[in-house]
Amino acid sequence: MTVKIFSNHKDIDENELAGASHVLCVLTPDQATAPLDEVLQSRLDRRGIERAELNKSPLTADLPSGGKASWVVVDPKKTAFDHLTALRKALQPLLEENPATLTVLLSGATSERRMMAEATVYVALLNAAELPSRKSKQDKPRLTRLVLYGCPEDVDFTFARAVAEGNTLARTLTMLPPNELTPAIYRRRIGTLAARHGWQYEEYDLKALRKLGAGAFVAVAQGSDPEDAAIVHLSYSPKKATKTVALVGKGICFDTGGHNLKPARYMHGMHEDMNGSAVCLGILLAASRSKLPIRIDGWLALAQNHISPRAYKQNDVVKALNGTTIEVVHTDAEGRMVLADTLTLASRGKPDLVIDFATLTGSMAVALGDRMSGVIGNRPALVCQAVEVGRRAGERLCAFPFEADYDEALESKIADIKQCTLDSEADHILAARFLSKFIEHDVPWLHIDLSSSNCKGGLGAVSSDVNGFGVSWGVHWLRNMMGKVPPHADLAKL
Repeated sequence: MTVKIFSNHKDIDENELAGASHVLCVLTPDQATAPLDEVLQSRLDRRGIERAELNKSPLTADLPSGGKASWVVVDPKKTAFDHLTALRKALQPLLEENPATLTVLLSGATSERRMMAEATVYVALLNAAELPSRKSKQDKPRLTRLVLYGCPEDVDFTFARAVAEGNTLARTLTMLPPNELTPAIYRRRIGTLAARHGWQYEEYDLKALRKLGAGAFVAVAQGSDPEDAAIVHLSYSPKKATKTVALVGKGICFDTGGHNLKPARYMHGMHEDMNGSAVCLGILLAASRSKLPIRIDGWLALAQNHISPRAYKQNDVVKALNGTTIEVVHTDAEGRMVLADTLTLASRGKPDLVIDFATLTGSMAVALGDRMSGVIGNRPALVCQAVEVGRRAGERLCAFPFEADYDEALESKIADIKQCTLDSEADHILAARFLSKFIEHDVPWLHIDLSSSNCKGGLGAVSSDVNGFGVSWGVHWLRNMMGKVPPHADLAKL
């Protein structure tokens, strides 16, 4: 997509503006007049509302030329999530018509226009992206050109483009039908991405994992035919990297629940259970595009949880890669099983930090709904920092406790630890306590339970239900590690 910049309103090309089919007007609070003011006032009068109502929600109206315009107020006192949500809602009726060109008019102080220019480009790129669809008729054309008036000339859209590309990759993979993304197909796709972007690629198939003694992962994967599960290891290693982060992603391509078979209502959508691995790939891609000087190791646990005569069962006892014996309590708690051995592999490299992403527990969704995700970790300061970075990035996290006495619920009479309990109480905390047992060398670790990976009607910057939550947070986290101030920081008053 090309972006054409006019640095101030005096440079407005009246002929181009008169012929613009889709226009977004980004306003400041209490702005006396607005671009296309007559059209705006006429729309307000017809609806019988005051101009102050724009501070609450965007407004869209048809233009005399036959096009459409949206007006949105961006309040510097509000958070990044509020800004991105307002821009998404204002852009949505324009992008639904699949315009080839979008014209954006920015108002306010230079710092505000700089931040809003980047945010607007980011939201537009996200929501104009082509996502998987198998409908016979496709809507064309798609947005190919953005024209920005009032945009400072020094704005660099590299970061916005990179994060949007990473988020789009995560959503694309997550939305693919399960017959188009088996572990074998997924591995080939990842191999193609690695070759394209210069990532090192290594994989541990089931034969190798059995030899290593990764019994927790193998227990889940052995119920599938063919046995195409694997742990994939990717490395992005820039020459000037001074820090290393390991990203671990749950990649269950389809989850039946195993012998504890899910009812139809809860099995529907289980092709999205690989979302954590897709988020890791999205972060890796965005970091590569941004050329962040930090080494990233991606560890993706790719498998399916099927039911078969070979599938693992309740009361089985298996031995994990680190030697811990696990009593299986519920076969639908497969995510923590595949992550256990993957976390051990990731932590053995002694990175500065391990972060895992997983659509892991229903109890986190019960606790938070689908508008926020949860974070738990073994360093309280890191957990607090994760919440703050989420506020800056517009992808909100809520912290949960990590107290040792929760381990009492996981005590087993026949093994070192229970996989889970049969009660749903605090399962998101118990899952984190379980996973922590497989982190070696006391490596700092954050666990992101992606309860908001699918939010009906969209969330924050993204209008699709599958929203790629975690990609923006992850890249902002990496920038934060390098001492760089993330976008939106000024507007969020941080």
